[in-house]
Amino acid sequence: MYKSIIKPLLFKKNPESAHHFTFAWIKKTFNLPLVKGLIANQFSLDDPRLEREVFGLKFKNPVGLAAGFDKDAKLIDEMALLGFGYIEIGTLTPKPQDGNPLPRLFRLPEDEALINRMGFNNGGVAAAVERLKKRKSNVIIGGNIGKNKVTPNENAVDDYLICLEALHPFVDYFVVNVSSPNTPNLRDLQEKEPLKKLLSAVKEANESKENPKPILLKIAPDLTGGQLDDIVDIVQETGIDGVIATNTTIDRSQLKTDANKVEAIGAGGVSGKVLAQRSTEVIRYLAEKSNRAFPIIGVGGIFTAQDAIDKLEAGASLVQVYSGMIYEGPGMIKAIKKGLLSHFKNQ
Repeated sequence: MYKSIIKPLLFKKNPESAHHFTFAWIKKTFNLPLVKGLIANQFSLDDPRLEREVFGLKFKNPVGLAAGFDKDAKLIDEMALLGFGYIEIGTLTPKPQDGNPLPRLFRLPEDEALINRMGFNNGGVAAAVERLKKRKSNVIIGGNIGKNKVTPNENAVDDYLICLEALHPFVDYFVVNVSSPNTPNLRDLQEKEPLKKLLSAVKEANESKENPKPILLKIAPDLTGGQLDDIVDIVQETGIDGVIATNTTIDRSQLKTDANKVEAIGAGGVSGKVLAQRSTEVIRYLAEKSNRAFPIIGVGGIFTAQDAIDKLEAGASLVQVYSGMIYEGPGMIKAIKKGLLSHFKNQ
């Protein structure tokens, strides 16, 4: 029903309007008593073979919702009904910010891809915390944190620590996001020395807590082999718990969409099917270079069970989806889990 009826209707709206419409509809309908039970029954698929224990957390299944969909933790309980093994909120910043000017989200249907230059639009970490206090589901929650646009890089550490402090009692793991292409100069923090300084500070603040949480680093797919070698060194030197590979890409060379249309869209990171191969390559590179010394969450271009299997076999412990769900619909999550079970059975 999604691909034949709902998707065509949503795709008549501009992408960001469709996103807000979907949010409002989910919030209104998923909490109706009868609907809530129907949704849970329709999308749930629990099986011990899907369970994973990664960086000390027990996941019901390895398929998570990537950051960016529910930035402000508005739909955690509702999205949990769709059968995700975990949900990552954010990217959150200390202060609310509007993000980049509209329009800033674009579909490329020919590529089954998206271009976004959202710019960490969010209501601020304090507002998200108030929602997290009220959540009812026990789904694992990741907190993806970043810096405000107006914060210079030399003061970036302070922003990450503010978010860590506020979110710490309410999330199960943290993601340090330095890889979005849509905040000016943010990716400069991926360079070895600034990154080591940032992660060491976050790690130290986390370790001072009574109940430290796993700390992960989200990286770009556009890093060179030498930069990925640095990532392996930094993860091991700082002792953080893992990596999320990858964020969106600034590379547009693989797009089939007319080049003039893409150029007219302007700046932004590309996600969707076009990212699948490169993100899997990065996962494999990190896993092999590190001798699988740390867990990797694989994200980028996952539309099918085989896409998820490719990333798991490359070295990922868990996977995340976002753009695939826009094109395939929420039934994709259960389909991936079914495919994983078939794969395990045939091994």
